Amino acid sequence: MNWLTNFVKPKLTALVKRKEVPRNLWNNCPSCGNMLHHKELKENIRICSNCEYHFRMSAEDRIKLIFDEGNYKEIELDTISDDPINFNDKKKYKDRLKEYRKKTSRKDAYILIHGSIEDKEIICGFMNFEFMGGSMGRAVGGSIIKGAKIAVEKKLPYIIFTSSGGARMQEGIISLMQMPRTIAGIDLLNQNNIPYIVVLTEPTTGGVTASFAMLGDITIAERGATIGFAGKRVIQDTIREELPIDFQKAEYLKEHGMVDIVCHRKQLKNTLYKVLRHISF
Repeated sequence: MNWLTNFVKPKLTALVKRKEVPRNLWNNCPSCGNMLHHKELKENIRICSNCEYHFRMSAEDRIKLIFDEGNYKEIELDTISDDPINFNDKKKYKDRLKEYRKKTSRKDAYILIHGSIEDKEIICGFMNFEFMGGSMGRAVGGSIIKGAKIAVEKKLPYIIFTSSGGARMQEGIISLMQMPRTIAGIDLLNQNNIPYIVVLTEPTTGGVTASFAMLGDITIAERGATIGFAGKRVIQDTIREELPIDFQKAEYLKEHGMVDIVCHRKQLKNTLYKVLRHISF
């Protein structure tokens, strides 16, 4: 009995024991419910193969989607002091920043690029939702303005890809100040006749929507993107009315004149190139 228990049973258990399955191998489409393997989803640039639902996409993956390898370089962002108001909730703001910097290998929620789409040279900014929900604080506001100044200096179109939950609450009133600051930065482009194109992606909300995101000379929205200021439920509770199912979606905004183009992700690079080609500059 001891021989069976101590030797045979452990051997049999080891043979039939399942290997541990890595997490996040499968993704459930929130639109159609289809199960998608992560490799399949990645190969299809995070679009559901069944219903064409556009999953959120990282800033790094967007850069690879828009620019060919070797056709761009990243612009170093300015370093600013952290935690201007010594904010604490369940965790110190400085500790949160350290955590997200380690997780994303980024200083903050904005990536600035100097590159070319085909033969069209541009300055391009990408909001990084993986860094504190793409929230806008001093660093992001300053980086957007830096991009505008470089675009003016080099006389190049400025394109911004938005993906944000809005102003960064950990910076209090200073984060709200970034709204007029970024508006002033965009106005600098207008004063110098520099084209400004915005690409609204899932999600674009809060103070970002209420400032630079809706000021584009041409506004493109990715298919199905959520775009708005306050949340749908907050608005419904305030006005006590049922809102349309597609309220705050890219297609709804285009119907109501807030967006110029709604674009499928696979057509986005080509659409941007066509827009750039037709800009008289």
